[in-house]
Amino acid sequence: MIRLAEAADEAAVRACAERAYSPYIAAIGRPPAPMAADYRALIAAGQVHVSLAGDGALLGFIVFRAEAGHMLLENVAVQPAAAGRGVGGALIRFCEDQARRLGLHAVRLYTNEKMSENLAIYPRLGYREVARRVEDGFARVFFEKPLG
Repeated sequence: MIRLAEAADEAAVRACAERAYSPYIAAIGRPPAPMAADYRALIAAGQVHVSLAGDGALLGFIVFRAEAGHMLLENVAVQPAAAGRGVGGALIRFCEDQARRLGLHAVRLYTNEKMSENLAIYPRLGYREVARRVEDGFARVFFEKPLG
């Protein structure tokens, strides 16, 4: 089940981000940006959705917001114990569906160039690389998926 995050979800969302992104600290040289995100503010702004197991445990979350003509998928994270079960793919499809519902023409996202798994996954999901640049001290790879 995917639903809009609530204030009570903040601690679980933050813990999921810590677990999902901490393996990348050594490769990047510092904590990835999602580890420092203000999840309280993002949840309050209605930008976070959570994926829950049948027992209510958080499996993963996604952060996205509508921008001019596209949806910006800012962050998707899955509990390591739930990896490989389709949680991330379902969250990304949910984001894409929300973009279509709003009449947006594309979903855009970025990932760190050191997150090689993501560089392989996003093209398989229909995203194409559109740019590489350094932002906020992070070497980022930008992707876009046109929506039909």
